[in-house]
Amino acid sequence: MFDVLPQVRRYGTFPARAQYTDIVVQGGAMRIPLASPKVIGVANSRGNRGHQEDFYSFATLSLNPEELRISVKKAHAIDWDPSKVGDLYARQVVFVGIYDGHGGSAVSQYLRQELHGLFESVDKSMIPELYTWITKEVGGYFKRYRGGPMTPWIHGVENTSEMDLEARAALAFYEVDKNLSSDPVAQNCGATASLILLHTLDSPAAPFFSAKKTALTVAHCGDTRVLLCSTNGGRVFTMTENHHADSRVESARLRKMMGSALITDSFGESRWMGALANTRSLGDLKYKRFGVTPEPEVRTKLLEGSEWAYIVAVSDGVSSMLSDDEVVDLARGCKDPKTAADRILSFAQELGGGDNATAIVVPLAGWGRITGPDKTKDLREYRLQEAGVCSSWPPIAQRLILTLINPAGSERLRRM
Repeated sequence: MFDVLPQVRRYGTFPARAQYTDIVVQGGAMRIPLASPKVIGVANSRGNRGHQEDFYSFATLSLNPEELRISVKKAHAIDWDPSKVGDLYARQVVFVGIYDGHGGSAVSQYLRQELHGLFESVDKSMIPELYTWITKEVGGYFKRYRGGPMTPWIHGVENTSEMDLEARAALAFYEVDKNLSSDPVAQNCGATASLILLHTLDSPAAPFFSAKKTALTVAHCGDTRVLLCSTNGGRVFTMTENHHADSRVESARLRKMMGSALITDSFGESRWMGALANTRSLGDLKYKRFGVTPEPEVRTKLLEGSEWAYIVAVSDGVSSMLSDDEVVDLARGCKDPKTAADRILSFAQELGGGDNATAIVVPLAGWGRITGPDKTKDLREYRLQEAGVCSSWPPIAQRLILTLINPAGSERLRRM
């Protein structure tokens, strides 16, 4: 693979074990490949674009058990004892990342190649130097930055406590920007990112797709989507919110520090500094001093028993065409996660989606146990019929009808 950002720091070859998850079985242990279509399902398409800017990665990380214990206690008030499962299994965290590039593929490819290794290797000792870089070198909006989740460690040796996963995620994302700053390509090129981190709490250790108790952490930056599907009626639980310039939280954050730089373009889409739809991203270094931040929004959830069927992560090439409910309903009844991911992506394309698109499906203990009706089946059939009828119409008419019947409210459709 060619080096898309030759001046940027690399983290070496990830160990082979990272492509597997280890579990305890009767009489020993078993190693399960993450790339199996029955373990993690991925569908990825360039669409009708000239190049691919969507990328993804998955790996098994080895993290400090004490850090994981602190994270579980903080997020879920559970006293998890890592000594009960042994050091190897206590350290295991399954990492799934989805990256959607803009302004080129350099940053999203860098994330695909490096972020899992960086996430595992960052250490609290890096925070003081990183904090100085953020406040002094980036400056502008970040001159008044106080450290966010990294605050306890910005002065180094004064705090000897371990980080939690929220601090690790912030450190890793900011470190990406620091590394990217050595290459001018990243000034005008960026990517959104959503990370799914699965840490099973069972003793003996069980894989995430059958565990009775799993700690889910999602670190999110941009407008990729991470959705949980409940076995109780197929209800959707959203783990991410779009970090767009006109969202309530983001507009308040930026206006408080930077005043108003929100510009609505001729398509009715709000853009920060008149250029960026996403106000959180990795890369886009030209805009960082104006408030575009790489700091991820971190959300956690305790997954118990067979309450949840699967997790779906999609890039905006899918979410711009389909509602959250449609996405999770499309994965219902599929024989394996790969089939589910293919079905989601194919339906988005059948509706006329031509953007880069990615769908990732991660099975949980409730896989195949969803009760109740498929609530969006009739709507999907109607939309598919309408898309087929209008396929012979002039392009401007196609854009109009697809916009009207698209519940996701896609701005991308109006640009196609």
